[in-house]
Amino acid sequence: MHENLQERARATRRSLLEAAACLFAQHGYVGTSVNDISARSGRTSGSVYFHYTSKEGIALAVVRDGFATWPGLATRYDDRTVPPLERLVSLSYEIARALSEDPLTRAGARLWAERGTINVHIPDPFVLWTAAATRLLAQARSSGHLAAHIRPAPTARTLVRAFFGFCALTEALEGPHALTGRLSDWWHLTLPSLQPAPHPVRIPVQPAAAPSCAEHPSGSRPSP
Repeated sequence: MHENLQERARATRRSLLEAAACLFAQHGYVGTSVNDISARSGRTSGSVYFHYTSKEGIALAVVRDGFATWPGLATRYDDRTVPPLERLVSLSYEIARALSEDPLTRAGARLWAERGTINVHIPDPFVLWTAAATRLLAQARSSGHLAAHIRPAPTARTLVRAFFGFCALTEALEGPHALTGRLSDWWHLTLPSLQPAPHPVRIPVQPAAAPSCAEHPSGSRPSP
C-alpha cells in the first residue's frame, strides 16, 4: 500500500512537471499560472502546491530536471575508441536537439533566461557544462587531437557560452527546428581552430526530428 502511494505521488509530480514544462516553454514564466498547470496536467491546483509549494518551486524543479543537469549526457560519450573532439561534437548535437525538441530542456533554458522574473535562485548550468567540455578537451590534448596552443579550461568556457548564444539566437531568428541544421555551420567555423591539421573530425548530418511539445497536448514526453 505504501509503495502504491509513493508511485502515485511520483506519477503526479511527473505529470505536473511535464505540464509545467510545456507551458513554460511556450508562454514563459510570467505567462503561465498555477491554474494553467493544473488544467494542462489534469490535476488540481492543490496538487501543485502540495508537491512543489509554489509556482517558483515547480519552475526550479523544471530547471533542475531539464537544463541544469544536462551535462550528465557526457557520460554517454566516454568511449575512448572515439576521438574526444568527435565526442564533443556529438554531445553538442544531442544538447541542440534537446533544446529544439524536449519540453523540459526547452523550458529550463527559457526559465534560466527569464530568471530575473522568478523569485527564487535558478541554478547556473554553465559551470557543469564547462566541466564536461573541459574533460573532453583535456582528453583531446592527451591523445594529440588538440592544437598545442589550446588550453582546455578557458576554451571550454568560451565554447559553452558561444554555443548557448548561438542556439538562442538561431531559435529566435529561425525557430527551434533550425538548431541542429545550423550547428554544422558553427562547427565548421570552430573546429579548425581547435584541432591539428592531420586530425579532421566528421561533423554529423542533421538527425531526424522528434515530435514537438505541441504534438503532445497531454504534456507527456515521447518515449526514447
